[in-house]
Amino acid sequence: MNKPIGVIDSGVGGLTVASELIRQLPKEEIIYIGDTSRCPYGPRHEEEVRKYTWEMIDYLLLHEIKLLVIACNTATAVVLEEAKEKLSIPVIGVIHPGAIAALKSTRKNHIGVIGTEGTISSGAYYQELTSINNDVKVVSVACPTLVPLVESGGFTGNHATEIIEHALKPILEYDIDSLILGCTHYPLILAKIQEIAGPDINIICSGDETAREVSALLYHNKLLYFGTRIPIHLFYTTGFPETFEKVASDWLDRDDLIVKVTDLNKLEVSEWY
Repeated sequence: MNKPIGVIDSGVGGLTVASELIRQLPKEEIIYIGDTSRCPYGPRHEEEVRKYTWEMIDYLLLHEIKLLVIACNTATAVVLEEAKEKLSIPVIGVIHPGAIAALKSTRKNHIGVIGTEGTISSGAYYQELTSINNDVKVVSVACPTLVPLVESGGFTGNHATEIIEHALKPILEYDIDSLILGCTHYPLILAKIQEIAGPDINIICSGDETAREVSALLYHNKLLYFGTRIPIHLFYTTGFPETFEKVASDWLDRDDLIVKVTDLNKLEVSEWY
């Protein structure tokens, strides 16, 4: 089907999912929106997260997307189930794919989760993991300093290393063998997280598994595109396009990105909300 896949995130973190979608589904087109002006979502009240997420969904529905990826863990925890219920297109979040990948990886059945305050306080990963495996032990720690670090684009250097080390210290006190990056921003600093965590801990990013689930959903619903077009991907931000474009270009390794600015505050939230 000649319609795009929609991807939403609170900022640039969802680019880690978009990158895998582009790699695994090279014929598909992506329309991405990152709400960078109101990022992070983690510390926000649930109703605020719901409102902002539905504004992004409404915006992408104007583009006639054929499938929606909620590439923000906080938004997934708050909105995924109601979006599945209310929308006529397939909807996928990032929590279930991340949980599946971690359960495949763990040897000790002892999994750590780091994420925003909103994701961790929701208990979404604990619920997902234990619903699949009753024997798994799960420890979760909020890391509120990491999203602002990534969004700033300045996540290299000694100062950034100190912030990451301080954020990871509580979770690394546990005897975990797998660590879920429960925020799609975190894979942007994956190398440093792995270096600090050490080689004995498997770092789990949800992007790979999410893209595989998207591929399966598209196939099952007969929505895959089989034509010969050259795909065009659109990226929208609610913040500064220069900062967004720099991070996006580096992460996606592309210099032909189409980045536009949109103002979600001017939209009327649909009756879904």
